[in-house]
Amino acid sequence: MRLYELLEGKVQTALADIEITGLTDDSRRVQEGNLFICVKGGSFDGHSVAAKMLEQGAAAVVAERDLGLGDRQILVENTRAFYGDLCAAWFGHPERRMRFIGVTGTNGKTTITSVIKHLLTAAGHKVGLIGTIQNEIGDTVVHTENTTPFVYDMMQLYAQMADAGCDYVVMEVSSFGLVQYRIGPTHFETAIFTNLTQDHLDYHGDMEHYYLAKRMLFDRCDYAVIHTGDDYGKRLYEEIACEKASYSCCGRADFYADAIKLRADGTSFWLCHDEKSYQLSLLMTGMFNVANVTAAVAAGLRAGLSMEQMLEALADYTGVRGRCEIIPTGKDFTVICDYAHTPDAIENILSSVKEYTTGRLMCLFGCGGNRDRTKRPKMARAAAKYADLLIVTSDNPRDEDPEAIIAEILTGLEGSEVPYEIVVDRKEAIFRGMKLAQPGDVLVLAGKGHEDYQILAGGVHVPMDEREIVKEWLPLLDAE
Repeated sequence: MRLYELLEGKVQTALADIEITGLTDDSRRVQEGNLFICVKGGSFDGHSVAAKMLEQGAAAVVAERDLGLGDRQILVENTRAFYGDLCAAWFGHPERRMRFIGVTGTNGKTTITSVIKHLLTAAGHKVGLIGTIQNEIGDTVVHTENTTPFVYDMMQLYAQMADAGCDYVVMEVSSFGLVQYRIGPTHFETAIFTNLTQDHLDYHGDMEHYYLAKRMLFDRCDYAVIHTGDDYGKRLYEEIACEKASYSCCGRADFYADAIKLRADGTSFWLCHDEKSYQLSLLMTGMFNVANVTAAVAAGLRAGLSMEQMLEALADYTGVRGRCEIIPTGKDFTVICDYAHTPDAIENILSSVKEYTTGRLMCLFGCGGNRDRTKRPKMARAAAKYADLLIVTSDNPRDEDPEAIIAEILTGLEGSEVPYEIVVDRKEAIFRGMKLAQPGDVLVLAGKGHEDYQILAGGVHVPMDEREIVKEWLPLLDAE
């Protein structure tokens, strides 16, 4: 692509209109004729190697300050943001060929995006999905490493979706993706805010900066759907200027749920909107899923779907892998796998399950290593609030000592009378929970959810699928 075509007149340069062979912000991947974008990260600043990149064959560099490189530097105010524009142009602006629905917040993103994709697909749309578990182009699954891919990969994925005939993209939009401009110039037809609870403070520093990161999504949408049952949602609703609607499962809003009945095998409720009520029966359980479906329906209406279409599509929807997922055992107790890895998520899953548990509610959980340490005791307090028995174990320890992580978790149980056991090895902990289970009990395996691996020191991934672990332990349980 020619340089001037790539720049689209957004900046001026004395450089000739040369052929550009590629784009990168990774100094390890620069090739002859590439445009190198100088991005400052947490531990490395691309500006420091700009001259070296030119020596290695880069055609020019994009920088935020004068590096003394003459007409081979292109100066812009924000290289991260401009890199997004360049990537979009490089792939022919695929973001202009599709309509986008984005979901942000601490919890609920994966389920809401999955429900919206299901609704749109049932109505005849071909839909791309970008999320935590996987990316999807229609029915084709595409592996993902990040909730929000890096911007070059994002635009390349958009192009694949558009070329495959997708007319909608439903996306989990992470706080990292927003502050690092990974979504480029994407504009959203609808943006949904779920809630905000403590997470990623090791990156954002405090809740205010975490909130401001999430808020960025609502500067680039036409219509906002906001959970006003959340304090940050109430604040957001007051601050943004775009067209908006509120939703809630626990109080009046533009979209809200009423007469909710939770069961082990599903949920029924009335969805109320515009002075009308619609009866829903779901094959999913939990108050959080009532809220998730309510938000998805609001987005569906904005996309032009009828309530009748959506009610029919929701009747056979079974939910998302690793989100309040029941693992079959054939026993008289229940094992549930859930991705809950924040204090709020633990409270949500346990409070919901508690409502239909006839025996004891047991919770097995740990906390990730190399992540926000302040939430570890909070996780314990949240779990102790509803559980009758806790099994404290490992999650993804990464480079930390699992026993040291557990010691920090246990400080949150000081003064609590809830009994607990410590089993450091997560596989052994699952077996211990199954051995302790009695008729009517529910064992919630919290934290891993859809993940089928555990991350150890040095970033090593070892297989760990809790569905398979439960299955493996069943014969030994029978032999006890």
